[in-house]
Amino acid sequence: MARNQTSAQKRHAQSEKRRLRNKMVKTECRTYAKQFVALVEKKDKEGAEAKFRQLSSRLDSARGKGIIKANAASRKKSRMAHLFNKTFAAASAENKA
Repeated sequence: MARNQTSAQKRHAQSEKRRLRNKMVKTECRTYAKQFVALVEKKDKEGAEAKFRQLSSRLDSARGKGIIKANAASRKKSRMAHLFNKTFAAASAENKA
């Protein structure tokens, strides 16, 4: 659809720029989440811990900018923490036994 007014053209350019920036941030969060899950599956506790810190930071940043909703960020962090604790609590229980 053609935007005839200058202000409409400007708004469209701005919204496109924001859309691409938001897409980049969301993609980055998904990538960190996948890397975290891969490290947990490999039982790499130190690497997973470091990746979880990065993921939490990115999610909080995206939440602060309004890219993702606050509850969504909290839910993702909670699920990742649960996965981490469940996996490495079971591993430490096996080591103690």
